Amino acid sequence: MSEGDRLANLMQRIPQTREPSKIVAAHHTTVDLAGQLDRPEWLQAPPVPIVSYWSGKQAPAGRHAEARILWSSKALHVRFVCPQTEPLVVSANPQTAKKAMGLWDRDACEIFIAPDASVVERYFEFEAAPNGEWLDVAIQWGPDKRESDWKFNSHMTTAARIESDRVIIAIRIPWNHWLPEPQRGERWRVNLFRCVGSDPDRGYLAWQPTLTPEPNFHVPQAFGWLVFK
Repeated sequence: MSEGDRLANLMQRIPQTREPSKIVAAHHTTVDLAGQLDRPEWLQAPPVPIVSYWSGKQAPAGRHAEARILWSSKALHVRFVCPQTEPLVVSANPQTAKKAMGLWDRDACEIFIAPDASVVERYFEFEAAPNGEWLDVAIQWGPDKRESDWKFNSHMTTAARIESDRVIIAIRIPWNHWLPEPQRGERWRVNLFRCVGSDPDRGYLAWQPTLTPEPNFHVPQAFGWLVFK
């Protein structure tokens, strides 16, 4: 099989779009998906294609990603499926017992969530890597700068699997004081990202491009909408 055919097969499950929707539908599930990468419930969630760089430029197919979001009475569940056509950029000595600082400089998938749509400048960042490393941080934009609460502890957990031609990463975020269980029909603000590859051709992909001069995911005004069904 040629490289082109292999990529085409990998991307069959990831819809292509020039103007991605600004709405993600999160469907309710009665199953807690902690550590579950292959449960059929994931297919209840509509796929969210992540196909563009932060700049809005289309990324090569081998760097695309697909995200699906579900929610249960216990937690928010996010799964990323990513073709992997270049060497992994991960820690040689992964730490999963605590948050991995600097994870954004390696391969990772991310979700940013602002549960109060009227205060989009206050949001939460969750990252996970193909080797199971993770990071969570609470963000607050002030008049002049961005403040990061590195002591924030969401009690998030991750699951990940590296295959021959793709990686699968799941994030589970339990409902808590900062992210309370939503009601059906509730709308939060959200964005989804993938970091992949190494310099000088490192890729920073965004579901909703932030359109900044340099790679920057921290543009809450660019967030789309997460609607709980």
